[in-house]
Formats: sequence, structure tokens, C-alpha cells
Amino acid sequence: MSTDAAPRAGTETSHPAGEGGRHPRALAPGNLILTVVLSVFGAVVGVQLLATLGVTPSTSLIGALAAMTLARVPLLWFRGFRSVHAQNLAQTSISSATFGAANSLFLPIGIPFLFGMDNMIIPMLIGVAAAMLVDAWLLYRMYDTPAFPAKNPWPLGLAAAEAIKAGDEGGRRAKVLGLGLLTGLAGSVLTLPMSAFGVALIGGFGAMAAFGIGLLCSQYADPLFGLDINSMYLPHGMMIGAGLVALVQVARTILAARRTAADEARAARAAAPAGTPEDTQDGARRLGRSMRLGFGAYLVISVLLAFGTGAATHMSPGMLIGFLLYATVAAFLHELLVGIASMHSGWFPAFAIALITLLLGILIGFPPEALVVLSGFTAATGPAFADMGYDLKAGYLLRGENADPAFELEGRRQQLIAAMIGFGVAIVVVLVSYRMFFDNGQTAPIDAAYVAAIKAGPSVETAQHLALWAIPGAIVQFLGGSKRQLGILLATGLLITTPMAGWMVVAGLAVRVLAPRVLGPKVKDDLEIFAGGAIAGDALYSFGNGVFKAVK
Repeated sequence: MSTDAAPRAGTETSHPAGEGGRHPRALAPGNLILTVVLSVFGAVVGVQLLATLGVTPSTSLIGALAAMTLARVPLLWFRGFRSVHAQNLAQTSISSATFGAANSLFLPIGIPFLFGMDNMIIPMLIGVAAAMLVDAWLLYRMYDTPAFPAKNPWPLGLAAAEAIKAGDEGGRRAKVLGLGLLTGLAGSVLTLPMSAFGVALIGGFGAMAAFGIGLLCSQYADPLFGLDINSMYLPHGMMIGAGLVALVQVARTILAARRTAADEARAARAAAPAGTPEDTQDGARRLGRSMRLGFGAYLVISVLLAFGTGAATHMSPGMLIGFLLYATVAAFLHELLVGIASMHSGWFPAFAIALITLLLGILIGFPPEALVVLSGFTAATGPAFADMGYDLKAGYLLRGENADPAFELEGRRQQLIAAMIGFGVAIVVVLVSYRMFFDNGQTAPIDAAYVAAIKAGPSVETAQHLALWAIPGAIVQFLGGSKRQLGILLATGLLITTPMAGWMVVAGLAVRVLAPRVLGPKVKDDLEIFAGGAIAGDALYSFGNGVFKAVK
């Protein structure tokens, strides 16, 4: 069964770039069959767990393990799966299908269903499916640019890459990863959020400190100080302020790069050694083009959704124009904020950020039909964006961190194709199964919160809270700068209510500081592998536990 995985540098599974090899093709028969099968599994599991438990697990490692298992079958047909790059395509497709089916498709169409607008379901599905595909394509375009550098943590991608490398190389790497995996599993059994511990070992120190502070404040504000920060809209306001400043920071990065002289850029490229990552100016230009294309694509989708669902008929021409512009900006900003949060922390508060954009829409005064469209549209952007970043990070590490730029770009293209296969399968799975879930009264639990907010209507008090807390969020984001993203990470921590997550971040930061002093500086490399194992162990336990509860 051909996977088109050609040997590189004299070995079948070598992940660093070498001479005379090519990247496995996603459309090669063996890869295509495996990605379709895994995508169906991932999409079904994702929708089932979201409908029954309200969570979507990471299935990335399941795909990699499936490819690794096939590679051990002593038949010529399965030989191609020994390539770590073929395994990377497998984990890309299943994770895309899982998050795409659950978060980007099933969740949004549940909102019009709960609102009693069944006629909106199919138009909404078509619109959010288009938004999901654009979402992933934009991250593919923006990856390794100043806004979303490949060198940043992207924790779930690092965990997948370390697992695949350990399976390929064995030795000390496999032992350290195995120790991290067992630690992650053991902690998860004890209901500890081990992914938070692992992320703290590899993320930027300042960003992780802000994330941990936010988590601790979220957990203890009420029991210690009697403050219900959610009823005060403190996290939501801070995310609004930080998000607006982050958008300005991205724009400044693009404009600053354009002001760089062309001769200086050419001189830098000529002087750089072979394999140097794409220079900042080229990356910023690509980022700017991508943002313009993304804005245009989302504007088209918002027009299709407004008219396709009939929401446009409930608005005056002036209000319709305002709605289209607001929906486009909200979807785009939601995508960027989710991407930034996931890049640094491995957690993306997509549900909460979508609720923020909905609250602002309510305060503006859009009619309920338009708000239903708005909530579904914005909720659909972000999850595919973040997941694509994780997958590309895994591929980036497996391909030798841009050691061979041509091979790196070809690998990203093949990953995009594998992801699109996963998304295509997700669309079909949701289309044929959503009615079964709705007939049983099953939707994503967060849908009820969106519907309740729309029915409650505008509130002057809510507007005042959001405006008040936007100020400190903006200040923290401004002081931290675009690299640290302190405001975004602080607000992300405030929006997450997972018990003990803050203390696990503190524990991870403590280990990160003390381990090199006690065990020597060389332990830093082992910590990254160990962190990947801890995150992987937490993800595997969450997946297995979720499936077990769903079928009980």
C-alpha cells in the first residue's frame, strides 16, 4: 500500500532534512485510505463527546499511534508508514476532523436549533463549513510569520512530535518521554490538569506566569474574596482590551517590516547561512497579505450567512452593513485571539471569546436572528486555526526545524491537504448525523449559554463592566509587548475554570527553575521531551476517559 514515502539521507524514517528525498504525499493511496478512516473516527468521537460531555479531546496522538502500529506490521504494503512524515499526516487529518466536526460545525448549528429556527440549520452549516476551511488555510499562510512564529511553543504540536520521534528513535528520548507520559497519566487519574504542568515547562516564562496568575485568580477570587469575576465580566472585559491592543501590535509588526529597506533585507538573506528561517520582512508581508485575504473571505461568508439564513430581512440597510462589518471583524479577531492563546498556552478559550463577541453584538442592538448567525459564525473560527498550528508545529519539528526550506514548505503543503481531507470528512459526518443528536435533545452545552444571552437582551450594566475591565487588559497587553502576549494569557487564565490548573502551572515553573540548578544545565533538553510526554499522557487519558463515559 503506497504512501509515497521516499527515503531521505539513506534511512526510511529519518526526520531531519537530507539529500534526494521527497515528502510523502497526502493523496498517495496508503495515506489517503488511512487519513479517511482516521478522520471518520475522529469526527464521530468529537461530536459524540461534545454532545454528551461538552468537551472535545485531542485525538492527534491517536492518529500517530495508528500509523506507528501499521508500520510494525511485517508486510510491504505498510512499510511506508515507518516514515515519521507519513505518521505526521495521519495525526494531522484525525485532529482536524475531530476539532472541525465538533467545535467548528456541530456547535454552531446547535444555536439556531435551540432558538427554534430550524430553517437556519443547513445555511448555517454551509457558512460555518466555509469559515472552518478558511480558518485552517489562514493559519497555513500565517504560520512562521512574526505573529505566529514556528519557534513558539504550540504545546500540543510539540507533544505529538516528541511522541513520534520517540517511537522512531527509541533510546534515551523514548525513556524520558515514557516517564513524562506516565507522569501525565498518573496525574490525570488524580484529576490533576497535567497539560498545564507540561505547558509551563516549555512556554515563555512571562506568558506562563501571567497564565498561572489568571488561573489562580479564577479559582480563588470567589472563595477567598467573595468576588464573582464572571458576573462582573472581568475576564471578558480584559480579553476585549488585550485583544484590541494585540490587533494593533500585529498591524504595527506588518507596517514596521514594510518600512525596512529592500537592500537591507536582500543583504541579510545573502549573509544568512543555508536553512535560516524566512526573514522577518518576507514573513510580515505574507502575514499582511493573509490578513487582507482572510478579511475579504470572512466578509463574503458573513454576506452569505446573513442572506442564506434570512437574518438580513430583519435589518435595515444601514444596520445590515454594520452587522456585516462587525461579524467580519469579530470572526477575524476571534481567530487571532484563539490562535495566540493556543500558541503560548496550549489552551484556547474559543467558547468564551465567542461569547464576548456575542455580548458586544447584543449591546450594539442587532436583532435576535442576526445574533444567532453572529454567535455561530464567530464560534466556528478559531478551533481549526489553533489545531492547524499544532499540526504544523509537529511537522516543523519532525522535518528538522527548517533545515531544508524546500522540504519544509512541501511538508506544510501536504499537511494542509491532509487537514482538508479531515475537514471534508467532518462536514459529511456532521451533515448525516446532526439530526440524530438534535432529535435526542443533544447539542453542545455552551449553545444554551449563547441562546440565554441572546434572549436576555442588552444591559447597560454589562456594557459598563466590559468597558471598565478592558482598560487593565489593554494596559497589561501593551506593557508585555507582542512577543510575550501577557494580556491575552492573563485573560485566558481568567476565563478558564479548571480546578488546580493554576497550581500545576506554578509547579511547572518551579521545576523549570530548579531542575537546571540541581541536575545541571543539560536537563533543559530533557525537560522539553518530558513536557511533551506529560501533555500527551493528559491528552490520552482525557480521550480514553471521555470515550468510556460516553459509551457507559
